[in-house]
Amino acid sequence: MPGPIHKRLLSLSAGCLALLVATASTPALADAGFRSWISGFEKTAVANGISRNTYRAVFAGVSEPDHDVIEKARFQPEFQDKIWDYLDNRVNDESVAEGRRMLVEYKPWLDRIEKRFGVDRHILLAIWSMESNYGRILERDDVMKSVPQALATLAYMDPKRAKFARTQLLAALKIVQDGHVTPKGLTGSWAGAMGHTQFIPTSYQAYAVDMDGNGHPDIWNSIPDALATAANLLAKNGWQTGKSWGYEVVAPGGSADMRGSNRKLSQWAASGFKRVSGRAFPNPGDNANLLMPAGASGPAFLMTKNFFVIKRYNNADKYALGVGHLADRIAGYGDFAQAWPRGYTPLSMEERYEVQQRLTNHGLYDGKIDGKIGSGSKASITAYQRRAGVAEDGNASKALLDLLRKH
Repeated sequence: MPGPIHKRLLSLSAGCLALLVATASTPALADAGFRSWISGFEKTAVANGISRNTYRAVFAGVSEPDHDVIEKARFQPEFQDKIWDYLDNRVNDESVAEGRRMLVEYKPWLDRIEKRFGVDRHILLAIWSMESNYGRILERDDVMKSVPQALATLAYMDPKRAKFARTQLLAALKIVQDGHVTPKGLTGSWAGAMGHTQFIPTSYQAYAVDMDGNGHPDIWNSIPDALATAANLLAKNGWQTGKSWGYEVVAPGGSADMRGSNRKLSQWAASGFKRVSGRAFPNPGDNANLLMPAGASGPAFLMTKNFFVIKRYNNADKYALGVGHLADRIAGYGDFAQAWPRGYTPLSMEERYEVQQRLTNHGLYDGKIDGKIGSGSKASITAYQRRAGVAEDGNASKALLDLLRKH
């Protein structure tokens, strides 16, 4: 659940893995070293304007690194998942239905936010869904972490993320010192991303908005503040009001070699690219880039300026495509017209729940039954396929469900 701007964090180095092994074998020494790091960083914090009282209040009770932070840093779905798995887990009947409910519930606030910042409300709801499942993740103790502990862990144990973590930790301390959140309320993801719309501390400082007018930009508890903060980020990074993020298109043969090319929409049309709807491109003078995330055999898209503005929130094509597609679905549009080259027949959300439950009944799955097929579900599927003597592809397919129903 990383937040905006920082999401291109690198994977662990071999040296860091070695340190992790050493930590596991000598926890007492490692914990002493961590406590020494916290003590030593106080001087840096004070030199950057943080009072000793603030620093000590924030780190009260923090004495050990959070090793789960290092584990989570190794597996980021934007890099690990296939595009269809990534989208299946984020753009589905449940996320669409909840988005439409929120569209009604928060209409007065969305009216005000859209008028002030010019950012499409459906995009904001899609970001809220992608970042925190409409705030549900903030209620999960197994996901939410102490931001100071998480950032101190990265600074202490992960050389490649250490500079980032120190910078974010100083910003987090200033947020507490300014009275916007209590030390106890300073919670977030493994990388320090905070609140309903998952802002890292420096991004909070740059974009936070007090939309509800209570004197504090509270992205942890105020949904209007969180949505307005996301809108402010997009607006300040060049969001084009009234324009799309992009278009699904039918690409002519040989188009794969044109991936990444930037042309005017009129030029793409002249080259044989057509919207799947059959309608003409609005704003034909706008530039667009060709994206074919699954190669020549999968859907093709022409991405306009707003797609790249979304990537300022999270610099991953999968993420920006997910936000744009979910926004369109919330707004009432259908699924992509072209199928992904999965090689198997996919399941509905209800059927994915059933797969997880049946794997649990077989004693192979002990995770959350949520219909989301992540690394844990895939490992359980593979184990079941091995037991059943069939190809071990790890896919949540119709063939898998049929097999589970027979046993």
